[in-house]
Amino acid sequence: MFENEVQTRCAICGTGILLGAIFLLAHFPVILLVVPVAVLFLGLVADPGEIHAVWNGMLSAIGIVDLSALTGTERENYAEKRQYFWFGEIAMASILAGVFAVPLGIFLAGRAEITLAFIGAAVLFLPLFVFLPKLIRWAMKADVDAAIETFGKNEQVKKVFWTMFVSMAGLVLARVLDPETARQGVGVITGMGG
Repeated sequence: MFENEVQTRCAICGTGILLGAIFLLAHFPVILLVVPVAVLFLGLVADPGEIHAVWNGMLSAIGIVDLSALTGTERENYAEKRQYFWFGEIAMASILAGVFAVPLGIFLAGRAEITLAFIGAAVLFLPLFVFLPKLIRWAMKADVDAAIETFGKNEQVKKVFWTMFVSMAGLVLARVLDPETARQGVGVITGMGG
């Protein structure tokens, strides 16, 4: 996609328009429309080489891009546009940390003062911002095939997963249909009733 400038610009502008439509249909605050407008603006004016550097920075943050596989031209491009690559890494780290910190802040806002909720979310956000991309990169280096070959596939994990999934789905369904049945089901599972 990044080799064709028109395709790249169309994809980025389309992303901005799609985000704007989602924000409008979801009735998000109007101020959040700054994000899709910024994406649309970037699609119109940004250099595709800069966009490519940002994209590879984002993928590098989660360990997908192998920087040693870059061609000489790509290396020169990133040497000239180093700040865009760093911006991509920072943006992805922020997104990853925000995925966990924002729901925590929303959860805490319903139970505590808004200042404490913000502080709690910030306390979670900062370590995740620093360490989550490093943890993901480390995990991406793991050789999954070698681990499966050494230890074999663990069929017990599948059985436990599906048992928990079915029981939780049953509890949710029972809770929606009949709360008393859900209470009895939890009592049976925990051994505190019947």
